[in-house]
Amino acid sequence: MIPVRGHEGQTVAVLGLGRSGRATAAALKAGGAQVVAWDDGPSGREAAEAQGIELRDLTRASAYEGVSLLVTSPGIPHLYPAPHAAIAAAWEAGVPVDNDIGLFFRSYATEDFDQFDTLPRVVAITGSNGKSTTSALVHHILIENGRPAQLAGNIGRGVLDLDPPHDGEVVVLELSSYQTELARALTPDIAVLTNLSPDHLDRHAGPGGYFAAKRRLFSEGGPDRAVIGVDENEGRYLANQLAIAAADDRVIAISSGRKLTGPGWNVFARKGFLSEYRKGRQVASVDLRDIPGLPGAHNHQNACAAWSVARALGLGPRGIEAALRSYSGLPHRSQRVAERDGVAFVNDSKATNVDAAAKALAAFPRIRWICGGLEKEGGLSGLGEGLANVAKAYVIGREAEAFAVKLSGVEAEVCGSMVVAVERAMAEAEPGDTVLLAPAAASFDQYDNFEQRGEDFASEVKARL
Repeated sequence: MIPVRGHEGQTVAVLGLGRSGRATAAALKAGGAQVVAWDDGPSGREAAEAQGIELRDLTRASAYEGVSLLVTSPGIPHLYPAPHAAIAAAWEAGVPVDNDIGLFFRSYATEDFDQFDTLPRVVAITGSNGKSTTSALVHHILIENGRPAQLAGNIGRGVLDLDPPHDGEVVVLELSSYQTELARALTPDIAVLTNLSPDHLDRHAGPGGYFAAKRRLFSEGGPDRAVIGVDENEGRYLANQLAIAAADDRVIAISSGRKLTGPGWNVFARKGFLSEYRKGRQVASVDLRDIPGLPGAHNHQNACAAWSVARALGLGPRGIEAALRSYSGLPHRSQRVAERDGVAFVNDSKATNVDAAAKALAAFPRIRWICGGLEKEGGLSGLGEGLANVAKAYVIGREAEAFAVKLSGVEAEVCGSMVVAVERAMAEAEPGDTVLLAPAAASFDQYDNFEQRGEDFASEVKARL
């Protein structure tokens, strides 16, 4: 646990009592604060009471008497589409609002740092797609090369549930736009933007607000080194804003699909090969095509980001390449769950938006595509060239018929449920095909989360094999 510093003897309110909320309450108590808390759901309140957390209805203005800070969980809207009633009440009372990420960055460094031979470092990774894989891959590379590391944030453990820092450690954080938008302190040593595509637009009031939330990771104090995906205009803009000269190697530009030129520090993947260039000269190259845990151009982009972080931390090319080859992948992200008679079965349930699904479709030559669910804002027009790889689509979800109609140029069968979709795809698959779950939609019309959807796919496949 990372005890929260700076609130000793003060009363701090916590809104939202899920995993991160309860960890925040415990870390505040460990740092000497008195905690009051609230959750909209009775199960959250019951779990908090079982931990000895004092409950207080924070939607009431009177609840903030004597409170110095409100800490809110990332899933709770604080501005758009409308602020939660408890946050609005905190504003009225003049109580500052923060989240666990902000508390972590103010509490991680301690007096013990003076005794360390090698200072601990923090790597923070954000982006629309690939941030989980990139975070897990960086963590894997570090561990495989003998560097102590912890993984937390939007993946794995809550940030305040991490172990206290020790000599030479690297903390790898996956951060969503919900987390970067509100944190009052954001000071990683290395910050990464993998890519940017429209997502969570209602929460950020449009693409400009979404990009602004991501950009805060690079502006609140500024990282020592920034790894920026430059395949979109927003990434090119950000890289340009951060660099003070063309050869400024504090910025590492990454790309998937095009060669990056210029005197700076560039890492790119093209035709399956990762290349690192510094000052206009190639210093390393890796063939990514036969690495099973990193299929497709989108995973090659993740490899570029992870490679850049590892190099910025002082690791050598050979050690990084060996770790890339031993990486097995994350569940629900291009996860190969089975193979039989020349047919592969891949679970990419995390492809909850059109951009992620398009990248998954581009990774395999002939696809039996299971898709559908709760369609996100912006429609399906961005699926692009990946549709050419689809032999047939098998559509699930409560609005499967409406979803199927929008898949122009693709043979689509309305299945409704995962059971039917898997059954039909397996019956029609031929050797060389990939049965791919890449929904291009949220899961909440039929499942609690994308993990549950992916587990359903995997279990249906394995039951039939």
